[in-house]
Amino acid sequence: MLSRQHKLLIMKIASLFSVVRGYNIPVIILAQYLSSIFILAPEKRALDILLDFNLFILVFASSLTIASGYIINNFYDSRKDLINRPNKSMLDRLVSQKTKLNVYFTLNFIVALMAMFVSWRVFLFFSGYIFFIWFYSHKIKKYAIIGNLTAALLAVLPFFAILLYFYTRIPYEEIENYKRQLGVIFSHASFLFLLLLIREMIKDLENLKGDMANDYKTIPIVYGEEIAKKIITVLTILTILPVYALIDIYDVGYMDVYFYSCLIVLIFFLAYLWKSNTKAHFLLLHNTLKFLIVAGVFCIVLINPSVLWHGKKLLMTV
Repeated sequence: MLSRQHKLLIMKIASLFSVVRGYNIPVIILAQYLSSIFILAPEKRALDILLDFNLFILVFASSLTIASGYIINNFYDSRKDLINRPNKSMLDRLVSQKTKLNVYFTLNFIVALMAMFVSWRVFLFFSGYIFFIWFYSHKIKKYAIIGNLTAALLAVLPFFAILLYFYTRIPYEEIENYKRQLGVIFSHASFLFLLLLIREMIKDLENLKGDMANDYKTIPIVYGEEIAKKIITVLTILTILPVYALIDIYDVGYMDVYFYSCLIVLIFFLAYLWKSNTKAHFLLLHNTLKFLIVAGVFCIVLINPSVLWHGKKLLMTV
């Protein structure tokens, strides 16, 4: 039998895991590596990408930065979460605010050291990234529109860092040869950005009570729920543009199955959105979008599905 002290320690570890949303970190790492292999640098040997130590540093630093971002976001949202997520909030509060800040600063210090190991440019990027995550959590997220846009942008920035890592090494005279590949990358990024932006707006509808109690100026509070639903509808329709580009203009292999499926799901998503008027309804919509985003990570392999049955060949061939 575990002693009371050991049980408390386990609960505190679970609490910290909940605060940093540790279940998201492996998905973020997987997304960055799959994006590198199949989207950002498909011309490179997969094994070279997996064994690239500088890329590993970038991916690991991104993951730690995102984890620290969850901590500072939790720190500033503690009062709001008592209303919006009482059960999760009670678990998160097993770790003191002081401990959260100590872990936050420790993670950011580690990120700074790792970034300096790669280059001063990487150090500047992560320094700016850490600052903007803090500024978003402290100020920007309380305001309509700009808060939603910033949240979605911060979520895709780690992939932009990896893009720069690969493309700053390409000689200027060869950039012309990568135009089509860049089109695929930015179409993927646009689709992901729109899904993240829609999710942020759904969260505003879901967290309406807590946001009002803490004087947040979100779109549903400032302009009303109907306007928020209209904006979400427009953004959802706009996802057709990057999906069209990826399916009809560029070659994404069998991943077009994923994008067709997304469009079908999003049609039902919109139909349900206009019938939704409770927290439970908006939570279901939120989880639907989260599922599409996570499924999109695993479906990246469909760009070249031979990895599923010829993993070694894919790793070793150029």
